[in-house]
Amino acid sequence: MTRNIADIRRDYEGGRLEEDMVPSRPMELFDEWMTLALDAEGEDGNVMTLATVDSQGLPHARIVLLKGYDDRGLVFYTNYHSHKGSELANVPHAAMVFWWPSLGRQVRIEGQVEQVSSEESDAYFNSRPRASQLGAWVATQSVVIPDRLWIEERQHRFEQAYEGQAIPRPGHWGGYRVVPEMIEFWQGQPSRLHDRIRYEYRDDTWHAFRLAP
Repeated sequence: MTRNIADIRRDYEGGRLEEDMVPSRPMELFDEWMTLALDAEGEDGNVMTLATVDSQGLPHARIVLLKGYDDRGLVFYTNYHSHKGSELANVPHAAMVFWWPSLGRQVRIEGQVEQVSSEESDAYFNSRPRASQLGAWVATQSVVIPDRLWIEERQHRFEQAYEGQAIPRPGHWGGYRVVPEMIEFWQGQPSRLHDRIRYEYRDDTWHAFRLAP
């Protein structure tokens, strides 16, 4: 049975986003919006869609968590042997989308991708709960497995192996940094006449301009 969803719509009410209101550097505005999003969306404020392409140019997208950002870029962590890790090894470019429904805001980011330093990956790994540290060893991410029992048995083996000792970061697990070349800020407005301010990095500087809704 097919549900009719054609009439589902939402009219947005948001503050205006004007060219003379935005800073010269987009990460300043991103930090402002992220701070508000974390207050409004709680633990979902740093959720984002990450899109990559494989060696044949086919796109793939999934939800991941943003774990850090500064003027160098935006950082997430994963298994380097996962599908997204393999795709980034072949095509080190990605797109990110943040959607904050309570604020009626979206941010799109595109840029080159690089692995963060081992020191950065170690520092974040050591800050994770022990169960999450074990999970990085247990999960052979994106590999076909026979059933749930396979995971539980593997988890038990690693719990025994590291009982009473610190858990080191696996060499196949660490961080990626998306270095922005484009950042677009979208503020929902009534009648679908949304505000869109796009930044592009060209000639060693950021350029901001308005896009049509």
